[in-house]
Amino acid sequence: MSADPRGRGRGRKKGGHDEAEHPDERWMASYMDMITVLMCMFLVLFAMSTVDQEKYIALKNSLATGFGEVKSQKVDTASGTVVTKDQVEDGSGYSVDKAQADHSTAASGTKDTNVDPASTVVPATATKADVKAAQAELDDLKAIEAAIKGNLDKAGQSTNVQFTVDARGLTVRLIGSETYFGTNSADLSDQAKRIMDAIAPVLRGADHDVSVEGHADSRNSTAPYATNWELSAARATGVLRDLVERGSMPAARIQSVGFGSSRPLAKGSTDQDLALNRRVDIVVLSNADQDVSALMPSLAKAQDGARSG
Repeated sequence: MSADPRGRGRGRKKGGHDEAEHPDERWMASYMDMITVLMCMFLVLFAMSTVDQEKYIALKNSLATGFGEVKSQKVDTASGTVVTKDQVEDGSGYSVDKAQADHSTAASGTKDTNVDPASTVVPATATKADVKAAQAELDDLKAIEAAIKGNLDKAGQSTNVQFTVDARGLTVRLIGSETYFGTNSADLSDQAKRIMDAIAPVLRGADHDVSVEGHADSRNSTAPYATNWELSAARATGVLRDLVERGSMPAARIQSVGFGSSRPLAKGSTDQDLALNRRVDIVVLSNADQDVSALMPSLAKAQDGARSG
């Protein structure tokens, strides 16, 4: 007798399993992800808890040396200056004077009225070597000043020239444009050329770069110069050309720039204030590093005070 066709396919295959015996196993993927994350977390915690003994000792010794408590043969001079405890107490070898030198001018020679003169001294972190280097650079610039003054006195042209020292170097200030130029003109007068004859030989023999910086007063410029920018730049260039062409100043060591009326020495509008702002500054730039040059104004003030005392 043949099998019932309706019962075909109802029987189980040999070795087969019922679907009820296969539960959903997708939860295992999330479980394994969680275990992996926990393992990474514990590895990070373990790594953070492990101290490099050599690095710890190096840090401890560095801090002790920096505070002057421990002597060391190795000092990282790139990160600062070691100041010992006895130097912190008495400040010997660092502070020169409690008053700030009034030799400070900005790039154009403008006095910085926001600086408290009593608050600026030679920094306590300055090394004796820096102070010595600053004094040597100041002496060099003062020698240049003395040589120029001597030539000006011989020529009888010292009235309209002023000298100041700041962190940039020595500024030879040519005050009062009418002495040096005609109205709205960049051509040097005969008197200006005599003054240049006194200045040029000293600058030519000095081993310093020079920046010639022109300035104008607050009044608007007239023809042939559209603005004070052009007028101040033209006058600075006129001084530069005379120093180079007649004074044989090396062209590679000199530059000129015009500041217009943006950097006045005086804020008023009197004839005296306007004359003070119409100027050309010949800046003999310092050869010292910035940290060393920054010490020169205080040293110059101390010298001036000693002479006046």
